[in-house]
Amino acid sequence: MSNKTASPAELRAMIGKPLEPSRWVLIDQDRVNAFGEVTEDRQYIHLDPERAAAGPYGGTVAHGLLTLSLLSTLMQEAVPVPENFAAGVNYGYNKVRFITPVKVGRRIRAHFTILEFTEPKPQRYQQITSVTVEIEGEAKPALVAEWVTMGFYKTEMTAGEEA
Repeated sequence: MSNKTASPAELRAMIGKPLEPSRWVLIDQDRVNAFGEVTEDRQYIHLDPERAAAGPYGGTVAHGLLTLSLLSTLMQEAVPVPENFAAGVNYGYNKVRFITPVKVGRRIRAHFTILEFTEPKPQRYQQITSVTVEIEGEAKPALVAEWVTMGFYKTEMTAGEEA
């Protein structure tokens, strides 16, 4: 959950305005190895530094999907959630492009801009956020995406209901 909250009106007022970037996150070999094991994607360009040194990137690189999966943690401190927030879920992506591989040993951070904030049903909201993941020291980003999230507001408990 985000460290920041805002009213729905404040979130709508943020539409189109770049937010503060996330913190930097190190992409080290241990993280890449763990992701490869969990996803069973054990391609040498991710997991074998010696073989990858002679490959197209001159060393191991993070899985593109590892970079994409880190958006959840990167978003937490950078993008406010609505007041009375209960839970949020990934609803999908309108667009994802992997522009530049992230070499192991580099740091990444994300830049977010809210594109849309709506409340399509009672107790729910939907947000579309533009995301660019920057690689420290690189001119081109790791990825760009339009991320669709859905969130739920806490409901008021009435007398006699259990939590």
